Amino acid sequence: MRVGLTYDLREEYLAAGYSDVDTAEFDQPETIDSIASALRNLALDIDRIGNARQLATRLAAGDRWDLVFNFCEGLHGFGRESLVPALLDAWQIPYVFSDPLACAVTLHKGVAKHVVRGHGLATASFAVIESANEVQRLNLRYPLFAKPVAEGTGKGISTASRASSPDELVTVCAALLTRYRQPVLIEEFLPGREFTVGLVGTGAEAETIGTMEVHLGPKADAGIYTFDNKAHWEGRVTYSLLTEQPLLTAVEALALDAWRALGCRDGGRLDIRLDAAGVPNFLEANPLAGLLPGHSDLPLICDFKGIPYGELIRRIVVSAVVRAGLPVTTLLGTRIAA
Repeated sequence: MRVGLTYDLREEYLAAGYSDVDTAEFDQPETIDSIASALRNLALDIDRIGNARQLATRLAAGDRWDLVFNFCEGLHGFGRESLVPALLDAWQIPYVFSDPLACAVTLHKGVAKHVVRGHGLATASFAVIESANEVQRLNLRYPLFAKPVAEGTGKGISTASRASSPDELVTVCAALLTRYRQPVLIEEFLPGREFTVGLVGTGAEAETIGTMEVHLGPKADAGIYTFDNKAHWEGRVTYSLLTEQPLLTAVEALALDAWRALGCRDGGRLDIRLDAAGVPNFLEANPLAGLLPGHSDLPLICDFKGIPYGELIRRIVVSAVVRAGLPVTTLLGTRIAA
């Protein structure tokens, strides 16, 4: 099976003049090397394609693949994560991970929360604003929490994101609107514990593989999983596997229901936070979760559960292969070592 690998390599964008923050979601060579190695261990023929522009060039030149492992985040607009899946759909080439609709819906956190709430699942009350003047018309209870509506990796989240008054909220919203040039999501602040849930599979076949709790230490920005806490987590943040019942069951049930409601596929993460009463609430979904071994959340969850990195990649690929109706004998036959 010939498998293409699409990705955004951070160093290429930095060399083109983009900033560290602009490229925060993009990947190091180590991540791409790890994915490629795991795919080769599945006896797959790997072709490194690169980013969306490089894919478009290859498609126009007539190149084709049996399957594409799509790991492109994109750079501009609400549809940036949808670009590669849309191109592959146009050429009817099967690919790993979510389709253009799920990628766009989950990237826009306001739309994702509408979908989740529409399915009767718990999520904090919220609003999406395009001007700081709209703050005065909000019918939400303080404290409130503000972040860009369509960023990942904690971009735009700082200690200022938690606002206790309209004046504080106007200040943070004005700054976010100027810096990120996109609407701001405002939510009623959830003061409880925070978790990230790993999932593999699609639809009725989807399952959780583990839940990791985020613990902010004395050196971390207090009470908020900020961009700085995520980027410089060593010495600030620790993680542990959630085993506590019945909380684990409740958290993973919400995550699985939201994953299916949003139409996510093959593998990814979903973030959950408890409200003041200890009830799990949906925060956001990540259908293109980081895959750097020993660092990204999804591989860390697998480490806690004793699932080798190669086995994680195998499960993700099997989900995509089964969906596409491709032969799965070689992928289903054995578990893959780390």
